[in-house]
Amino acid sequence: MDLDAVPQEGNATLAGHSKLMYARDAQGRVVTTTSKGWEAEEIVTSHAVDVLVEQAQEAKARVKAGLASPLEYWMYERRMDVALLSQTSGFWQWRVRRHLLPRHFAALSPAQLARYGQALGLPVSTLQGLP
Repeated sequence: MDLDAVPQEGNATLAGHSKLMYARDAQGRVVTTTSKGWEAEEIVTSHAVDVLVEQAQEAKARVKAGLASPLEYWMYERRMDVALLSQTSGFWQWRVRRHLLPRHFAALSPAQLARYGQALGLPVSTLQGLP
């Protein structure tokens, strides 16, 4: 992208901040510049956030029905999926999926709960329940 073509339309999801982008200057060199974003990016980001909010609501209903652990709700509420929670917590993905089941979540040790709590930015007491 050329330096003068970097979008500056604005993006509400950036909350007034700018982001760093790479562009080519007049001499053809790659340089960094800031962008306020563009409408298409805002639409896509808003849609992705809406999907995560919906997933969190569905997970909350599953937790209340006893079909899922609170970990599933908090994972979506914190805008994560299994892969990202796996990376941030250090658990293998198959173990994260297993811990989304109530009986396996209930068997987690305090150290394992603390790892999830740290990855999600929550105290363990909050992680073990719903808001």
